[in-house]
Amino acid sequence: MMLLAVFLFLQTPLGSQISAIADGSGGHTGVYAEVLETHARTAFNENERFPMQSVYKLPICMAVLDLVDHRALSLDTPVPIPASDLAPRGIHSPLRDENPKGGTFTVAELIHLAIAESDGTASDVLLRLAGGPEKATAYVRELGVSDMAIAASEAAMSRDVMIQYSNFTTPRAAVALLTALQSSSKVPQRSRAILLTEMTNSSPGAKRLKGLLPSGTPVAHKTGTDGTINGMTRATNDIGIITLTGGRHLAIAVFVKDSTADEATRESTIARIAKAVFDAWGRR
Repeated sequence: MMLLAVFLFLQTPLGSQISAIADGSGGHTGVYAEVLETHARTAFNENERFPMQSVYKLPICMAVLDLVDHRALSLDTPVPIPASDLAPRGIHSPLRDENPKGGTFTVAELIHLAIAESDGTASDVLLRLAGGPEKATAYVRELGVSDMAIAASEAAMSRDVMIQYSNFTTPRAAVALLTALQSSSKVPQRSRAILLTEMTNSSPGAKRLKGLLPSGTPVAHKTGTDGTINGMTRATNDIGIITLTGGRHLAIAVFVKDSTADEATRESTIARIAKAVFDAWGRR
């Protein structure tokens, strides 16, 4: 049955286009995309597990904002961060670079840093505020998202490159998370607005999902990237919600794992797949 589904997918113009683009990624590619209002969808290796890298900062922030909604925290809650809690060198962290002795930051500031700037220190502190990996994963399950796990901090991943595989998702599960963010009653409107604004203003990933889309296309997204070690990059990712004509929303996740290609090729793979999907459905 699965082989038949793959065969039928590859017979569609969009399916064959995605497959051809994926062949040039230098690694293994997974895709899931759905127009939330019409349920038009496409998929490629959509049930395979991929390391999230910084994509996992989105569910972590969602879990923290759930605590804010339940009044266990406030957006204005001050969070002391001593120097010992700063992310190790090698992890992207503007917070650490600008505050080498640590400092105190509000929950709102940490969410901004984690999403808009993909800050590793902010992410690890927020993961602790969320109650740790098990609590964050439990929150994701409450949203109805399976096949996604939050298991290790940024600091832990920096010590062992293989640990990142424990923070996994499938492309289908990533889109389920985006769908919950966009429309689930379990995500309060204030939390939704905060995260979608931060994702839209996110600075990393300019050449990924939005790289080949028409200028001005609204894209709320979260990237994830591993460093290249011995010629291999284990994660180059982008997930997001693209606003189409008429106010429709395209939720899309593209993951490239275990690639030996250069960064330009990996990012182009994501951008070209996003454009192919956008061209198929963007103006319908």
